[in-house]
Amino acid sequence: MSTRLAHVALIVREYDEAIAFFCEVLDFELIEDRQVPEQNKRFVRVGPRGGGAALVLARAANEEQARFIGNQSGGRVFLFLETTDFSAEHARLRQRGVHFVRGPDTMDYGTVAVFEDLYGNRWDLIQYV
Repeated sequence: MSTRLAHVALIVREYDEAIAFFCEVLDFELIEDRQVPEQNKRFVRVGPRGGGAALVLARAANEEQARFIGNQSGGRVFLFLETTDFSAEHARLRQRGVHFVRGPDTMDYGTVAVFEDLYGNRWDLIQYV
């Protein structure tokens, strides 16, 4: 028996603006987008084209959930986007208007920079050695 992390839910304000950011800016693929009418929501999954865990873009259903949009991890880096070409990916994301808040830095484990998604959640862009 084996297990793997399949999805991570990310609370978003609106589905379409989140899909646009992840697919047009980060170049993720739209894996699934289907209506769930009995719950008045959509089930939307996006993920890096190279595979790995996907994000479930979960529209905030109430004010309590909406308070956590952009701050799902208390201001810490929340998600990690691994690349095999840090310089090219960093330049591509900057060109597309992604806001980097730290780095790039060369560490003993690789090259890393911290960026924010459209809501302010912090991500590491990382290339491991």
